[in-house]
Amino acid sequence: MPLTAINLASAPLPSQYLTFVLGEEQFAVGILHVKEIIEYAAMATVPMMPDCVRGVINLRGAVVPVLDLSARFGRGVARVGKRTSIIIAEVAAEADDEQRGGKQVLGMMVDAVNAVVEIEPADIEQAPSFGTRIRPDFIAGIGKCNGRFVILLALERVLSTGEVVALARSMAEQEREHEHAHEHHPWPA
Repeated sequence: MPLTAINLASAPLPSQYLTFVLGEEQFAVGILHVKEIIEYAAMATVPMMPDCVRGVINLRGAVVPVLDLSARFGRGVARVGKRTSIIIAEVAAEADDEQRGGKQVLGMMVDAVNAVVEIEPADIEQAPSFGTRIRPDFIAGIGKCNGRFVILLALERVLSTGEVVALARSMAEQEREHEHAHEHHPWPA
């Protein structure tokens, strides 16, 4: 099965979703992934991380990485506004990740959180393979809610820590190559 489509028959979708806004678009995630929603606050930055890793927060003693979904979707770093929120989500840990209980807790920085809505499976269609402004494998489907379309996110793909780590390693390698190329050697080679 290609990553750009899901088989609705074999992957039961939840019926309750938390909707939120990024830019002018509405997105939603299954409510069962959401642990809590917190107000945006300053966070510790982590050196040598890609733009989509905004930093880490201390959530009751646990260090939680926060991803900027706008940057993750290739739209540039999000501006912080009055309604900026962090959705704390829990997803299955990746195979090579030895997190407790096989779960990974991450934060998603969004422009604004809207509401929890019911979207029946009959109102969900497969994601189009073209025409979206985010990677097709990030989309679990397109839901119809109150006469509007909502992009349902495939959270395990969006919050893939393995992919973010690979991006960070790539950035670190590029930085080392850049520094090496600009070193000045006083003696001829």
